[in-house]
Amino acid sequence: MILFPAIDLKEGKCVRLRQGAMDDATIYNDDPAAQAREFLEIGFGWLHVVDLDGAVAGETRNEDAVDAILWSVGDKMKVQLGGGIRERVAIDDWLEKGVARVILGTAALRDPELVKESARDYPGRIAVGIDARDGLVAVEGWAETTEMAVVDLARAFEDAGVAAIVYTDIDRDGVLAGVNWAATIGLADQISIPVIASGGAASMNDIRRLLEPDAARLEGVIVGRALYDGRIEPHAALAMLAKQTAKAG
Repeated sequence: MILFPAIDLKEGKCVRLRQGAMDDATIYNDDPAAQAREFLEIGFGWLHVVDLDGAVAGETRNEDAVDAILWSVGDKMKVQLGGGIRERVAIDDWLEKGVARVILGTAALRDPELVKESARDYPGRIAVGIDARDGLVAVEGWAETTEMAVVDLARAFEDAGVAAIVYTDIDRDGVLAGVNWAATIGLADQISIPVIASGGAASMNDIRRLLEPDAARLEGVIVGRALYDGRIEPHAALAMLAKQTAKAG
């Protein structure tokens, strides 16, 4: 079970949005690379990075900040990156630079063959990001809600070699309302691909919820605002998950 601290990038800064609204951003750190090092020193093994500007523009917009993050953590921390990655050349470039896993969101809906081909060529290094509003897939940096059901999109990548589904409940994102466990676990129960919960993690109760038997199929949870605001104590959370992992082993 993995706890992924989140760094969301907007105009080169580490921010958190409320329900995906680009005009409702709180800046937490002007230096994303320093923030990444802080997470590394705490003991996190993975880092979840999203290029928010890129997600809206459809192409990378915070390349310098991501490069600095990769340089700052080196091979001591795995980085998964999403936001505006919609072409094979961009996937190749980021994986060659050292990103451990690329997350494809809008591309998963618009160009599923790109996802499948990339997953085949890069085993274990391609994830699909599914952002949901009322059970329907949202794309283009959450600006457009489609008529595609979340589970239908997820099932399209069964047996394609996708490493994980990053499932985000937009209505919960950044508002500290708690993870939508029913929807997240419900999705995990309907597919064989591991699911990562994203959006809404609010307290240590969400970490404890990960330890319940019905959450065992999840790969982990992404934590943003609650980590920055101190509502989730990182050392305690990591210790809790490590203890559970040791017990299971």
